[in-house]
Amino acid sequence: MPQGSSQVSSVHRVVLVVDENSNPFEMSCAIEVFGLERPELGRRLYDFRLCAAAPMTRMRDGFFTLTGVAGLDAVDEADTLIVPNRPDTDTPRSPEVLDAVRRAHARGARLIGFCSGAFTLAEAGLLDGRRAACHWMWAASFRTRFPQVELEPDVLFVDDGDILTASGSASALDLALHVVRRDHGAEIANAVSRRLVFAAHRDGGQRQFVERPVPEVPDESLAPLLAWAQEHLAEPLTVAGLAARAAVSSATLHRRFRAQLGTTPLAWLTGERVALACRLIERGEERLNVVAARSGLGTAANLRARLRRETGLSPSAYRRRFGPVTGEALIV
Repeated sequence: MPQGSSQVSSVHRVVLVVDENSNPFEMSCAIEVFGLERPELGRRLYDFRLCAAAPMTRMRDGFFTLTGVAGLDAVDEADTLIVPNRPDTDTPRSPEVLDAVRRAHARGARLIGFCSGAFTLAEAGLLDGRRAACHWMWAASFRTRFPQVELEPDVLFVDDGDILTASGSASALDLALHVVRRDHGAEIANAVSRRLVFAAHRDGGQRQFVERPVPEVPDESLAPLLAWAQEHLAEPLTVAGLAARAAVSSATLHRRFRAQLGTTPLAWLTGERVALACRLIERGEERLNVVAARSGLGTAANLRARLRRETGLSPSAYRRRFGPVTGEALIV
């Protein structure tokens, strides 16, 4: 398994704790996003380590046994700690793992739970009065055991500042890319997603699943329409216009977006425009009116509102964090 350097590093250190019967998929998602070298980016994004409470850890259903990783003392060096998850949510986590998670939180480390990882965080007593996501299959059980937690069972992930939780296996990638976007900006997150051949950004508020009847004929892929729209974001695109281009009704287009992307055409379009605006700012565009026009957001006021809603930052703050090193503040 890839391991981070044992030397002290100024790079943000991500540590993933593996516990008995942990899910290998979410572990692999973390390794893929946080653990791999990114030579195409010209810099290292994270220092990544795996750790476990025991020298040998049996993974889910005995598929394999993990050895050769660091001990739990690695938790004390984590800037971000990914907590264990596993399918048997009724079995309590080991006290030493829960203590390690509490120590990390107490000294200010960011905590992440993938899928049933929310149970680990809740058992550690760190989610009381806070928002969290978990897989819809365990929502009822989670609410019963942890009524003090504000569970949001239908979303992909929840970013509650220093504690982030993802609902299921695939949404672990959504949340991981969200973290990269939060740490390094949209341009870097897009580059990592392209390496993964994965959607660059799915909003955390999207639904986990959509009930859909079996169609009489298979739906055509939205890919050609999405690719075209991404090349024309500066134009006054509408849902009706997109439907006309796809040669379907607006209602049919909504159904296809819900079925294939878990969101609406308008929400997808707005998300793509905000992502483009972020990339323009990161590349050094200082004029808000130009960013708003080229991204299709129209006005500087709308750009400010959308960017703050999406990232929690004003355009100027976003540029200071992710933009070029040199240059003056954004020209309003």
